[in-house]
Parts: sequence; C-alpha cells; structure tokens
Amino acid sequence: MARTIAKDHDEKRVAIREAAAPIFASQGVDRASMSAIAKACGVSKALIYHYYAGKAELLFDILAFHLNGLNDAVDAVPDAPASDYLRALVLKILLAYAGADDLHRILINSRDVLSQTQQTEINDIQRRLIGKVSKAIADVAPNLDDTKLLATTMSLFGMTNWYFMWNRKENDAARRKYAGLVADLFLDGVGAV
Repeated sequence: MARTIAKDHDEKRVAIREAAAPIFASQGVDRASMSAIAKACGVSKALIYHYYAGKAELLFDILAFHLNGLNDAVDAVPDAPASDYLRALVLKILLAYAGADDLHRILINSRDVLSQTQQTEINDIQRRLIGKVSKAIADVAPNLDDTKLLATTMSLFGMTNWYFMWNRKENDAARRKYAGLVADLFLDGVGAV
C-alpha cells in the first residue's frame, strides 16, 4: 500500500531547508551534519532522512527552491517601457535577495556536492534568470553585442548579489534606494549618478 503524504509535508520541507541553509553556509556542506540540521529543526535525524535521502538532495532542493523563487519574482515584474522595466526588475531582485545571504554563499561554494544531473538543472534555472535579465538590458541597450551583453548582465548581478556583504544594516528602504542607484548606473552611466 502506498504511503500517504502528511498534511504538513510541504511545511516540514520548508522548515528543513530554512534550518539547513545557515548551517551549510557557515560550516560547508561537507562538514555540516544531518544531526545538526535535525537539532536546528527540533526533529529527529530519521525525520530529516524521511524527507531527504542525503545532504546533496537537501542542498539541491534549497538551491532549486531559491532560484525558482527568483525566476518567479522576475516573472512577476509587470510589463513597462524598457527603462522602467529594468528599474522594476533590479528592485524586485534586490528585494527578493533580502535574507538570502546564506543561499548566495552555498550557491557559490557548494555546487560540487551535487550530482552532475543536479548541477545541470541548477545551471539551467540560473540561465533562465540570466536570460530574463539579459533581455531587459538588451531592450534598453539594443546595440550591445553578445559578449558585452553577457558582461553587462553579469555586472548587474555582481552589483546586486553581494549587496549584503558591505551593507550590514540592510532593510527594505536601503534596498530600494540601492536598487535606484544600480538602475541609474545602468541607464545613465556613472557620470549621471
């Protein structure tokens, strides 16, 4: 007989992901233990293994959930004239990054724990996000060749991804202000800022 799924199945997975991310970020996936994650969740290690076969599966779920959420956030930006859309896109990304510091760390530092199939899937999700941002930049600057477009897109992500590293007092208002600065830099150049 097939096992039924608990009513709180999704909530438990969320709780496990949220407990695991800071542990993975601070200790590294290799050194982090499922026991520590279980303790942080207030559940047994056996329950963690009920939801995830191991650390790689848990890590994959954390990263896929985060990146799919970013794609969803970008998809929610309403259509607007190109420059207004880019401004709204930068703001949406910065607001979506709030509280995602640990996720950035494990995305950069822990991919090698994933299987090749999992890495490919994570890369595909990232490419979709990068493609959406590239299109928004291309709509504002249609004369950029592919090489410059990619460099410009990755520069935008560089300006947004690591905001938390130097702005420890981040809050919604600070993120909104910084999003405007980033958009101004992209739309008007540094001389106009």
